[in-house]
Amino acid sequence: MTTPILRIDADRTTLGAGVLAIGWGTIARDYFRRDQPSPLELENAIAAIEDEIARAGSSVAADPVVSTAEETIRDIALAAGIARGDEMVLTIAAVENSFERLTRAPGIPGDRRFAATLVILREVMHHLGIGSVVIAAPR
Repeated sequence: MTTPILRIDADRTTLGAGVLAIGWGTIARDYFRRDQPSPLELENAIAAIEDEIARAGSSVAADPVVSTAEETIRDIALAAGIARGDEMVLTIAAVENSFERLTRAPGIPGDRRFAATLVILREVMHHLGIGSVVIAAPR
């Protein structure tokens, strides 16, 4: 069986053959006014992501493990303390810890793209039951 590929692009998120009509650019542009989003900005972004996951329904099915080659997800893994390697594994627990750091000052280093990708990744993993993301080496 093939592991589903996760991509979080500017205007959409794809997981295998499923597509969510929301991406890091959508969140960064429509919900975040600064690199360190406020609690209200995070809450509104999460609601929009959850609405899109609910709208897409079962068209976005996930496995407990997905894979990606996304550089921003690699950056999230590194910020979470995952050792750099050819293949890195980012767990939901590490994503949750990174999200908690994002919600508190001084926050987590990164820009709006980083923050938006982190929030989308967290919600997708949580709502679709994804336990970990295998991150392939950069090409």
